[in-house]
Amino acid sequence: MLTIVKTADGSNTIYNPQVGENYHSKHGALQESRHVFVNSGLQYFLEGANEVAVSILEVGFGTGLNFLLSADLCTNKEIKLDYTGIEAYPLNTEMISETGYDQYIPIALWQKFISSYIKAQDSPVPLNPYCRLRIANCHLLDFQSEKQYDIIYFDAFAAAYQPEMWDEEAIGHTLRFLKPGGVFVTYAITGNLKRAVKALGCKVEKAPGAPGKREMLRAVKIV
Repeated sequence: MLTIVKTADGSNTIYNPQVGENYHSKHGALQESRHVFVNSGLQYFLEGANEVAVSILEVGFGTGLNFLLSADLCTNKEIKLDYTGIEAYPLNTEMISETGYDQYIPIALWQKFISSYIKAQDSPVPLNPYCRLRIANCHLLDFQSEKQYDIIYFDAFAAAYQPEMWDEEAIGHTLRFLKPGGVFVTYAITGNLKRAVKALGCKVEKAPGAPGKREMLRAVKIV
């Protein structure tokens, strides 16, 4: 049974007993999402380009926290956000409603997200004039798209719990959807991951990690 768990920064996550892990870091769900994905991914990309639109692919949509924070930032900056999340096992609306993430974003965005969550699993849904959400209800290797994305958030459960999400086949499939010049970010960093991402045509760097982790991986696709 899924349960709500409070993390060290006061924000909530969800514990999945089948996997044996939380959806976010126990050191702080909100801190991790903001640091790894919004700041080190989205903000980093926007600082290097004068963009009025951005596309994001997330592997492991989970609770939707990464999307909500990204949508809030893009709305405030009047940047059009086209967001696709891949999620093989979508949470139900009631569980997401219990996370308390409504306190971190405007209520209008939260309400539209909750009311559109199920529909977004069938087709892209506009949440406001700036943000569009699609949730691809499938396994990673089954995801297909002609679209390439500016940014990839790789937020699968840790390799200790889901090793198949971190092998060369999974990473290679994921990076097919990243544009040249696009940014790939994840909370993890291992020798195998660095080598795999580098072999797939990306420039890899160690970036400062979120609380509880010294480093994280960020890569830019160069071919």
